[in-house]
Amino acid sequence: MNKFDALKDDESGDHGQNEENSTQKDGEKEKMERDKSQGNSKRKAFVLGPAEHTLQYNYTFWYSRIAPRHPTSSQSYKQNIKLIGTFAAVEQFWRFYSHMVHPWDLSGHSDLHLFKEGIKPLWEDDANKNGGKWIIQLWKGLASCCWENLLLAILGEQFMVGEEICGAVVSVCFQEGIISIWNRTASDQATTARIQDMLQRVLNLPPNTMMEYKTHTNSIKDNSSFEIQKSHCESTQAGNNPFLYMCVYPKWM
Repeated sequence: MNKFDALKDDESGDHGQNEENSTQKDGEKEKMERDKSQGNSKRKAFVLGPAEHTLQYNYTFWYSRIAPRHPTSSQSYKQNIKLIGTFAAVEQFWRFYSHMVHPWDLSGHSDLHLFKEGIKPLWEDDANKNGGKWIIQLWKGLASCCWENLLLAILGEQFMVGEEICGAVVSVCFQEGIISIWNRTASDQATTARIQDMLQRVLNLPPNTMMEYKTHTNSIKDNSSFEIQKSHCESTQAGNNPFLYMCVYPKWM
């Protein structure tokens, strides 16, 4: 079964509905569009093929690479982010994804980002500035498998937290990978807890897996995410990072 079967549009509606039902649906549609606009995830029109299945949101892939032995700052990070492309349908996602380098093949310190269209993978973006992210450290090979599962879960709306999900990032450096999922509202503890719970299920993580929630406000104040990533790379090079989560999945071996 296609992993995106659940995303297919329902085309079996009653086309003979009366005017009252039509007006009600028009009102609901307007409300949905208004909510999306307020959430900074307004859709742009895409030309879709006759057999393509529309996603609930448009998404954009980004890529960034941090040069070794160069000071890392918010400004240099912005300059290194490159847009790969935007898609609006399941089939368009696979066309991008099947031709992209996977995390285990990335060299140096590189990041892949998937964010809703209109949201840049920056702390200061309007959609992100009041939010935060869940962070998980993984071995590089496992990070690639978890990354794909996380992408499918986001595109398939499995987190069921409305507009809260902004995007996700996989950051690799030598033999280590760091996966994070970003949400809009760091102060909404119920939502962040729900995202954590679903993240554990989607990635099939054991209950004792180390996960950290970091607000973007704190990241902006101390540039801590940059420092964390650099220290992780250094400890991985030295073979001295006992905190990585690793388990064996027979289907991936």
